[in-house]
Formats: sequence, C-alpha cells, structure tokens
Amino acid sequence: MSAILPLYPLENPMPKASADAPIGIFDSGVGGLSVAQEIANYLPNERIIYFADTAHVPYGARDDQNIRELTAHAIEWLYRQGCKIAVVACNTASAFSLDFLREHYGESFPIVGLVPALKPAVLQTKNKVVAVLATPATFRGQLIKDVVHRFAEPSGVEVITVTCLDLVPFVEAGLQSSDACKEALRKVLDPVVARHADYLVLGCTHYPFLKETIQGIYTDQLTLVDSGFAVARQTARILIKNGLLLETARGQEIQLNFYASGHNAHALEPVLKHLIQGKMSWSIHDVI
Repeated sequence: MSAILPLYPLENPMPKASADAPIGIFDSGVGGLSVAQEIANYLPNERIIYFADTAHVPYGARDDQNIRELTAHAIEWLYRQGCKIAVVACNTASAFSLDFLREHYGESFPIVGLVPALKPAVLQTKNKVVAVLATPATFRGQLIKDVVHRFAEPSGVEVITVTCLDLVPFVEAGLQSSDACKEALRKVLDPVVARHADYLVLGCTHYPFLKETIQGIYTDQLTLVDSGFAVARQTARILIKNGLLLETARGQEIQLNFYASGHNAHALEPVLKHLIQGKMSWSIHDVI
C-alpha cells in the first residue's frame, strides 16, 4: 500500500453499488474471518471481499491516530473495489474510526462496526462479575466505556478488563492450540476465574478462534460471548434498509476473496485452511 493518508477525498465517488456487489470486510489480520464466517452463514447468497492489513498487524498497541489512518486506508480500498457495505471486523479499529468514517462516506457507503458483546454478558451473569478480553486500544476507545456506563454500572455488575498482546500473534500464526498459547491464556484468565467471573467477553475478532482452547482449560467455568452473530444480523438489516440484500440464491459455495497488505498473502494459506470452516470457496491475493 502507498503512504498512509488520514482520509481520501471523495472527489470521484464510486457509482452506487447494486445488490449483487460484494460485502467488504476489514480487519488488521485474519481474526475478522470469525465475523466473515458468521456473515456467510447468515447471508449465504452474498459474495465477500476480505481485506487483512497484515503488513501492520497487530493494531492493539498502536496509537489512536495511526489506527484511524490505517483503517481509513483499508475502508477506502474496499470502497474502490465496488463493495456495497463495509464491515470493520476489528474491535480496535471500530473503537477509534466509526464516527469519522460514517461522516466521511455518509449514506453512499454504509459501514458496520463492532462493539464488544458486553451487554448480553451483563444481562445474563449470575455472579455479577464479567470479564472482557480485548486489546489496550479497544479499552481506550469510547464504545466500550459507553456500554459499561449504560448497562454494567446500573446493574451493579463488576467488569474486569483483561489484555494480552501475545494472543493475536498466536492466531495469526495458526498456533491457537499450542502450549505457549494455553500458558498465556492461563496467565491472564486464572485471576479472572479466581474473582468469580462467569462470563468472558471476547473483545477482539481474533479471539473466537481461541474458544476451543479456552473451553478446554476452563470447561464450564466461563461462558464465552462475542459479537460475530450480532454483526451479521446488523449487516443484513442495513442491506435490507438500503435495498442491497441479494435475495437470489447463487446455487454455489460462498465465495470469499481474501486480500492482504504487503507481500505475504499466500504465506497465510495454511492458516486460512485451518480457520475457514463450512462451504466456502476462497482465493488469496496481495495488495501492495
């Protein structure tokens, strides 16, 4: 990709997309495939273009402005590919970018973002203690602070915030079941269990790929929740509202075109084979 810009001017806007245009999904890496899978399951007639900014992953330790710039670059790229909607499948990017992106594109290009699934955890907890596992940048953002203020505080629910910068690289490398990953999870989650949290909110799209590992360690001690299904439903609602839902069945596997920044897209093929589940055909491309 070329030099990072704060936002591209819309001097030459794209033509209005039609229903048969693809859904665009963006994440800093492969974690957003957990959201892509939910969208594909919920909207099986659609095509998906997925952009992974693997040249700059992870975003969690980056400063706020750098996150905004990288996100703007990625969303503009999806817009120029003719996508009919963009899903920011990255909690860190959503925490800092949604408002100014929506203001920039207006109604011409709908944008869906992520908020950690804290609300359902707060409503369902029996112990009145829930934990959120996310990146430091996500916790700096206003989105999760608003949810805590609106739902947790009035209900008297304690929210424990937990970060571990090692987890995203484990998923990116396909090592989410490794002993090293299990050790990292125990280090951050053992104190959470000791404080009697009964719900764990997975506040990064990489983390649903850790579900099996977490459940293997903590069995029924923690109920895991994430935002993937809610994002899929919201994407469908916005497409319907804008007359962009593809209702005609294509009669074939869901098609996902995976693009990665830098020169390392094809190096991710073994990881994608491991992460992508179900009836989905996919191809890999570099974006320079």
